[in-house]
Amino acid sequence: MTQPGPALSVVVPMFNEESVLPLLVERLRGVLDGLDEAYEVVAVDDGSTDGTAVALAGVRTYWPQLRVLRLRRNSGHQAALIAGVLRARGDYVVSLDADLQDPPETIVEMLGAARVRHLDIVYGVRADRRTDTFFKRWTAGLYYRLMRRLVGKQVPAQAGDFRLLSRAAVEALRELPERSPVLRLVVPWLGFPSGEVTYLRDERAAGRTKYPMSRMVGLAADSVTSFSAAPLRFATWLGLAGVAVCGLLVVVAVVAYFFGATVSGWPSLYVAVLFLGAVQLLCLGLLGEYVARIYTAVQGRPAYFVATDTADGEPPVPPAAHAAAPVNGGAPAAPANGGGPAAPANGGDPAALADTLR
Repeated sequence: MTQPGPALSVVVPMFNEESVLPLLVERLRGVLDGLDEAYEVVAVDDGSTDGTAVALAGVRTYWPQLRVLRLRRNSGHQAALIAGVLRARGDYVVSLDADLQDPPETIVEMLGAARVRHLDIVYGVRADRRTDTFFKRWTAGLYYRLMRRLVGKQVPAQAGDFRLLSRAAVEALRELPERSPVLRLVVPWLGFPSGEVTYLRDERAAGRTKYPMSRMVGLAADSVTSFSAAPLRFATWLGLAGVAVCGLLVVVAVVAYFFGATVSGWPSLYVAVLFLGAVQLLCLGLLGEYVARIYTAVQGRPAYFVATDTADGEPPVPPAAHAAAPVNGGAPAAPANGGGPAAPANGGDPAALADTLR
């Protein structure tokens, strides 16, 4: 008989988050234990090279609701996020970054809004971006304006990957043929009833950002090319504009010839060659982006490989275990039946568990 899933799954992609993990566990566990219902936390270790895997193994010895999904290599934030969301077992699935910039306390409000207002999607929307630099605020505003223009106004402004999905929305994502979708565009496209919860974004609690400028530019490029053919249409219109300008230059040259005003010189020829060359290279570059995506799709390679999942063969933890487990990392939790001290998860030996995660 199939075990029923928990009421809530929280998916947390991680890459080299050893320094912030204790703070994350303390805040997130306090929030989820207060719900008094079954939950799981799916920590997706995206090929971390620091002590994240060992630290997660240690946390599992006293937090039975923690589930560790380890990818074989670093596959990127979006791939790790998708891996966790599609493997989550909860009736509702919340995605949360490990840096605590998105407050875990907002999860309670998101879950309440989904249930009271019968929503399948609840977006966490930033009330302001005062913790970001001026350049980050400007580029983020440009990104969301562009996405709303290409995809539609259903894309919420200032909403990142902090969101709640119902089981129906997760199953709809599972049906999509895309191997690496950009969730912040695909999720609004699904058309499920949605709402928003605003919050104030905090500074990163510890560690360094894993999303530098190069990755943000890559995300913007993937967002555009994976969800819209507008750049190809732009290339077409640009080519037509180039043809029109060149036709005008031909008319000017013919008129000048008949009036005897033709003076040999390189400026006009130089400008014309540069202009046409730039248009052609731009069009080829845009076309190449789409050909590259077609090539990747034809290869059929998965976006990620799962190495281990600590939930394999384990039933969901019942809500009765919540009260028995310490919030701040104290002694291991007592079992629900009142017996002796509970054995640590996955065999009782943290070192052995850490070895399995390497």
